[in-house]
Amino acid sequence: MANIQSLDPTASPLDYYGWELRRQREAHGLRQGQLGDIIFCTGSLVGQIETTKKVPTRDFSERVDAALGTDGLFSRLIGLVLRSQLPTWFQPYAEMEAKAAYISTYQAQVVYGLLQTEEYARAVLATGMPDDLEGLVAARVERQRVLERDQPPLAWVVLDEAVLHRPVGGRGVMRRQLARLLEFTRNRWMQVQVLPNEAGAHASLAGSFNFLRFEDDPDIVYTEDVISGHMTASPETIKEAALRYARLQATALSVEDSAELIIRVMEERYGDCSQHEEHPVV
Repeated sequence: MANIQSLDPTASPLDYYGWELRRQREAHGLRQGQLGDIIFCTGSLVGQIETTKKVPTRDFSERVDAALGTDGLFSRLIGLVLRSQLPTWFQPYAEMEAKAAYISTYQAQVVYGLLQTEEYARAVLATGMPDDLEGLVAARVERQRVLERDQPPLAWVVLDEAVLHRPVGGRGVMRRQLARLLEFTRNRWMQVQVLPNEAGAHASLAGSFNFLRFEDDPDIVYTEDVISGHMTASPETIKEAALRYARLQATALSVEDSAELIIRVMEERYGDCSQHEEHPVV
């Protein structure tokens, strides 16, 4: 195992976290196993986090703060650490998403990242065969904290009906994911519409896109291709995106009818998961 002292705490947020964890632990005269006993984990896990072999979780960070009396230090660091686990090309968008006052998104393939359950997110992210799947999952869950703010962004989500039928992760995973969507429909700041298959050709056959609005900054449109993401604040692109999104909203089922469709698909396609749980499809 690498020596934590060989790490450069300025190299990355994860390196700094590990370096600071060891510094604080030793300042309290604790061995890794002793700290592990206090925060209900193994000393091995403490050592792996100190040497950046494992990415810490928010729960781990909060327990360390409580055990060492570090006044929320690690709870503050963890957000930075987890954001750094996102793909480099995605980080600028994640930063803007966290600041947005209004989020509009059309998703043609999968549920929007902010609305994904952890197990659905794991199945989606696994398709890219990443080196650190759990780090990516933790980073996605961390992104969702924007919805837990006292004043979360107003969000309007249009999902292609195909998203509901695509069995990502298996029937049980999908049932729980659709139930999660229904929970969001009960929030006044979140609107979920489904674009039905019967709509045929529509205003965004070219693919998914996100539209972010801010209190003080210019609007942004975000799209992705196979290997990277693209943001633009071009007024012409913003105008075109706004027009296309308005057409999508007009073509989609109403919020109430969308909820009924989600319930119907959840019961008819993923209803009986008690007999067996399928292996992940993706």
